[in-house]
Amino acid sequence: MAFQPWRALPGRGVLILLNLFSAVALVYEGYNQGVYGNVSGTPGFIAMSKIGYQSMVTKTTKQGGLAAAYYFGAIFGGFIGGWFGDKFGRKKGTFTGAVLSLIGSALQCGSINSNMFICARIIAGLGIGFINVLIPSWVSELSEAHDRGSNFSLVFVSNFLGIFLANWINFGTRNSDVNFQWRFPLGFMCIPMLIVAFTVFFIPESPRWLMANHRRSDAIDILCKIRGDKNISDSAILKEVELLEAVVEASYHKRNNYLNIFLGGRYSGKLHLGRRAVLGLALQQIQQWTGILVMVSWATKLFELASFDSYKAAWMSGLLNTFGVIGTAAAALVVDRLGRRKSLQISFVIQGLSLFLVAALIKTSQDRVTSNPSESRALGAAGSAFTFSFVFFFTMFNIVPCWIYGTEIWPQEVRAKGYSFTILGWAIGCGMTTFVIPIMLANIGWWAFIFFGCMNVVVIPIIHFFYPETAGRSLEEVDLLFTSDSPLVSMNMAEYDRRVAEAGGNIAVAARMLLDEVDGETNLDPRRFSIVSVEGGQVKTRADMSYVEKIE
Repeated sequence: MAFQPWRALPGRGVLILLNLFSAVALVYEGYNQGVYGNVSGTPGFIAMSKIGYQSMVTKTTKQGGLAAAYYFGAIFGGFIGGWFGDKFGRKKGTFTGAVLSLIGSALQCGSINSNMFICARIIAGLGIGFINVLIPSWVSELSEAHDRGSNFSLVFVSNFLGIFLANWINFGTRNSDVNFQWRFPLGFMCIPMLIVAFTVFFIPESPRWLMANHRRSDAIDILCKIRGDKNISDSAILKEVELLEAVVEASYHKRNNYLNIFLGGRYSGKLHLGRRAVLGLALQQIQQWTGILVMVSWATKLFELASFDSYKAAWMSGLLNTFGVIGTAAAALVVDRLGRRKSLQISFVIQGLSLFLVAALIKTSQDRVTSNPSESRALGAAGSAFTFSFVFFFTMFNIVPCWIYGTEIWPQEVRAKGYSFTILGWAIGCGMTTFVIPIMLANIGWWAFIFFGCMNVVVIPIIHFFYPETAGRSLEEVDLLFTSDSPLVSMNMAEYDRRVAEAGGNIAVAARMLLDEVDGETNLDPRRFSIVSVEGGQVKTRADMSYVEKIE
């Protein structure tokens, strides 16, 4: 038997351990996003990559391209990682991603020219593609419906903690040797991935993945453990097992391959997998184009536009991202209570207003640098204050819904694979924005904030009309939210109500009937899917007992 130290912990302790492990993995992703903006402006890095001279960046297109190479790797890493995680398990997939990220980070630290740095960024991107597609899915699978959002938000604090660390490490090394200024911050990225690679095999596999891969006894054993050392006959466990059983038979259906989903889910029928791929991808695109990366990755440049000197701009950048950690923790208080849709709408309104005010105040500050220096500094400080409101409310209302939504909308048997499309959206969005942001700031300055502010206005109706609410619903129940042929939320909710009513109010039965309908099995009695006994530590359903009764 494999070494399983987690069995010595109480059930809730195992769940906490799993969340801590996930948090360490996500520190890397946040750190990588936050570290490059400042590192790429140091004299040593500029000399190595040949993007300018001394402390002056003159090739902003190349600067952006070096940043975007990381996300180019993540595009492929997400799809490969999704397939790998569904086939071989979350643990093996996460280990593979950790090793790739570790190698890529070490090579970035040791780069001697821009070509080597690009290759290193792509390798690190492949690794983070694995991590980003598997860790959020894993966290979502371990959580219960009523607290999935708050549980996810507490884990996702680590993502902004990584950005926080990147900014303060950059600030702390600013007066060091010119090579240490950029090599140490990049080398520090190795630490979280070393921890992940070393500890991943000492934690339990996802019970949902085990169930989908026909390892029922192992799945139920782990499920009972993480739900608080419950007995297999506990009603809550029986209900959760029943919901899991409702989707297991679909694990190897042809509708779940990448090509089918990419082509719009032609074999998925009423499951509409193609639509879910578009929603997950689009939501990440929305998040990246509403201004967050200009705040966290290029915050120092932002404060310099507000007429602050380089020292003050550097420590304010660190302080700004400290607020992000606090805001992400606060998300646990609202993301399940308000739901995903309302949280996103609140964030877009506040973010848009903040960006418009930042642009107006920075513009006014720059106009008065010569004529009225004291008033210019006051206006710059006022503009900077609204960057803090942007980051705080973004992390409290936006970051968690955007990331968790893509894990919630997929059936279990294809969750990691389907989430790859969400990671594709993230990688494309981040890659494009990190590429254009330094060019925008260098050429149009404060107008960049007007552009991102307008993007917040544009996306509000998109969320309202096309994104169903997933908060408080089991992951299996979510299948029922996409059954209408119309993409509109109102039509899908009407169809949801009809199907649940038809199943006598039993959501598990409604979910199974939906799968049977998609598979062409529409004449089976709903009673066959209910749990009838627990024998010898095994949950028995009528389907297990070959009970099939045609509806007369």
